[in-house]
Amino acid sequence: MEATLVQPRNSLLMPPRINRRIAMHGHVRSLFVHNTLDTSTTSPREPKTGVYNDNWFDRLAIRHLSHSLQSSTGLRSEKRGYDGLIEAATMASRRFNPSQQRSLVIQTLETAFPRPILSLIKAVMPPSKFAREYFAIFTTIFFSWLVGPCEVKEAEFEGKREKNVVYVPKCRFLEGTNCVGMCTNLCKMPSQAFIKESLGMPINMVPNFEDMSCEMIFGQEPPSQSSDPAFTQPCFKQCKEVRKHHKNCTN
Repeated sequence: MEATLVQPRNSLLMPPRINRRIAMHGHVRSLFVHNTLDTSTTSPREPKTGVYNDNWFDRLAIRHLSHSLQSSTGLRSEKRGYDGLIEAATMASRRFNPSQQRSLVIQTLETAFPRPILSLIKAVMPPSKFAREYFAIFTTIFFSWLVGPCEVKEAEFEGKREKNVVYVPKCRFLEGTNCVGMCTNLCKMPSQAFIKESLGMPINMVPNFEDMSCEMIFGQEPPSQSSDPAFTQPCFKQCKEVRKHHKNCTN
């Protein structure tokens, strides 16, 4: 699709939640869709796609973020819903280099989330066990529409146990983009920088490219890019950017 310029649009970000259900033998059961996506080191296979039943809160939040990204990049997607967000991200990855992609996502997040509210949260919630656990719970409640169903996990922090980790069994964004480079440059790196700057909370996002899961560890400083395992991963064989444009999208 040819990218075109678009004027900024505004909408409201509402509290979302996500439900995923499928029918089995006449009964409806809730579950996560677990599957392993092929990487360049494994035999190719077609990935199974998770089913996301977005409610109107989810759709409003997705639309808001998608339009914010399109406004920041000056590129427009004609698709709607989460497909529109994925296409907007894909166009940005094609048009801009990794450094520009990260800057544009930070700009998008600054547009999408009111700075006065973030500044207030930063002022009243300095780094502490309460803050780390609060941010973890908040993420599972209000951002499952973006990353998929997730849960809080307990981990050791400075010699003590805390519930400061968000575990995502199957990242919706990674599953949708099917690209390691888009994960690191359009999600992991800019999100880590934005959260620390706007909320004063260090966070280390640790994607697992073998099963598309991810851990968000609040309070933990992320490693430098040169020592981050996420940047040693070659992209998936199914990555459309690699197959169509023959480029190294992981740099």
